[in-house]
Amino acid sequence: MSAQNKKGKTAVTPTRQEDYPEWYQQVIKAADLAENSPVRGCMVIKPWGYSLWENIQRVLDGMFKATGHKNAYFPLFIPKSFLEKEAEHVDGFAKECAVVTHHRLEAGPDGKLIPAGELEEPLVVRPTSETIIGAMFAKWIQSYRDLPLLINQWANIVRWEMRTRLFLRTAEFLWQEGHTAHSTREEAVEETMMMLSVYSKFAEEYMAMPVIMGEKTESERFPGALSTYCIEAMMQDRKALQAGTSHFLGQNFSKAFEIKFLDASGKEEHAWTTSWGVSTRLIGGLIMTHGDDDGLIIPPRLAPSHIVILPIAHDDEASAQVLEYCDKLAAELRDIRYDDRRLEVEVDKREGRGGDKVWSWIKKGVPIYLEIGPRDIASDSVYVGRRDKSRKERFGMQRAEFVGKVTEILDDIQNNLFERAKAFRDGNIKTIDNKDEFYKFFTPANKEKPEIHGGFALSHWDGSAEVEAQVKNDLSVTIRCVPLDIEPEDGICMFSGKKSSRRVIWAKSY
Repeated sequence: MSAQNKKGKTAVTPTRQEDYPEWYQQVIKAADLAENSPVRGCMVIKPWGYSLWENIQRVLDGMFKATGHKNAYFPLFIPKSFLEKEAEHVDGFAKECAVVTHHRLEAGPDGKLIPAGELEEPLVVRPTSETIIGAMFAKWIQSYRDLPLLINQWANIVRWEMRTRLFLRTAEFLWQEGHTAHSTREEAVEETMMMLSVYSKFAEEYMAMPVIMGEKTESERFPGALSTYCIEAMMQDRKALQAGTSHFLGQNFSKAFEIKFLDASGKEEHAWTTSWGVSTRLIGGLIMTHGDDDGLIIPPRLAPSHIVILPIAHDDEASAQVLEYCDKLAAELRDIRYDDRRLEVEVDKREGRGGDKVWSWIKKGVPIYLEIGPRDIASDSVYVGRRDKSRKERFGMQRAEFVGKVTEILDDIQNNLFERAKAFRDGNIKTIDNKDEFYKFFTPANKEKPEIHGGFALSHWDGSAEVEAQVKNDLSVTIRCVPLDIEPEDGICMFSGKKSSRRVIWAKSY
């Protein structure tokens, strides 16, 4: 154990309570997930962090393909004129666009490179791909027999952000974006809601992150969409994280890009389209949902490594024996399948103090760590640590028993993380019908260094943009969604005194 932990301190400083934003940055550093790049606002995703993204991709890609979607790839560059075809879309993204105006560099008088070849039309580095994909759909779709067209792409996106935070908001990030075209409004709406459910299932069953499915208000709607639906999660500072969105685009983009088809009667119609996406922001959500003051905690179903084995020996003779035992155990465990993939097992053979190596894996969030020394070998046992529990709660098991129950232990960790996160979220949702109580709920006692406060307020809203703007201006609180699983309920909006037909989720957010 490191000297830091011998004193009873945490492996990560500051703690969540002391400085939550800095804690988040330090967890990323301690887990070796990512770091800032030389390009301002961009990040370098390191192998452990990228392995997480690969597992997110692997699971979601399988879910997309199981629902009939196929992967494709579209250009990074989009003609500026394409964005201008859909008015709301260009208004929504104009300030975030990175624009390419030249195609060649030449040496200037001082020897430095200068842009020389000006493009006939500027190219926008994609902030999203509705426009370029709409142009291609118009070429591919001629008849109702060509529908539905179900496409997904895994890509990078650029939105020119200057106030950035690793994974949560960067100028460039990775994501997937689904784009579909349908012959009827009903089919497109069904697709929109189906993909929202896919995201919810992934968040809860794989990320162990409870979410609320709901519809965005008009002011929070995706530019150019008729309806935007989302999954919202609560982080440990009680702020909301929009973890995924699904948009019903109606015929707006079809009309802008002439996506037409002949129906069964020979009549020409515009297609109905959707789009939906999640990004590397999910990794930020995972950190803030499960991480503790010792670092990252990864749900087993997404873990780059399920188990790390730490050989512990104090001389060369014992070391050889311990390493042989550990290698054989690792090989045995790798033959076991968990959640449709083999167990990923690492044997940490690095030189260094055993305690330091243990803590390095605790900070990286590996679900199970095994410490094995000569005495364990003598009793044919393993010493088990679970990342979802305190280091003080380690326990011994016979090797054969551990091998036989390892998938049960992983499932228990997965379920425990979900139930813990759900209990935290549900304990911080409050029904509020009084304006003063609402303002107090979202106002920190220490304004210079706000402590963790607030949560989700479940309150009536009269449906007006004026009320939304007032609350956002006063408290930086927005309507996260109109929950889909809450029945309509007559009430009074505490801000305007007008009638309301249902409660909505209000929160501060990322």
